[in-house]
Amino acid sequence: MGSLNIVLIEPEIPPNTGNIARLCAATGASLHLVKPLGFQLDDKHLKRAGLDYWHMLDVHIYENFVEFETLRPQGIRYCATTKAGRWYTDLTYQPGAYVLFGKETQGLAPEILTQYAATMMRLPMREGARSLNLSNAVAVVAYEALRQWGFPGLL
Repeated sequence: MGSLNIVLIEPEIPPNTGNIARLCAATGASLHLVKPLGFQLDDKHLKRAGLDYWHMLDVHIYENFVEFETLRPQGIRYCATTKAGRWYTDLTYQPGAYVLFGKETQGLAPEILTQYAATMMRLPMREGARSLNLSNAVAVVAYEALRQWGFPGLL
């Protein structure tokens, strides 16, 4: 079974990415970071969030989304966005899937949402709530995919 791939496109806030890195290390998911990043990878806040887990992390870094798509052509893409009509629990996540999350201030770019419109999903929220914290949203979706797969390799 393929692993889960978490893709952060242009993340801006170091502690969010650090928390997500720790989640990926603890669950065996691969982390894909698409530049530009809003921080340096050696940022002390990024490392502090998951310092003792970095040796367990499978991380890949890309110069831009085109490079990501070129180097990782296989695997279905799911797009997390507040603009979707379907909930994240309505999808059946395929092994080897890539779950795409956009930058904290703007989400995924319109052209990415257009390209992957068939697999857009959202987390339910109260009316008037703009969005959830990125690291919380990633955790919710990642654990749903892992739950559907029977939590492979996890205790």
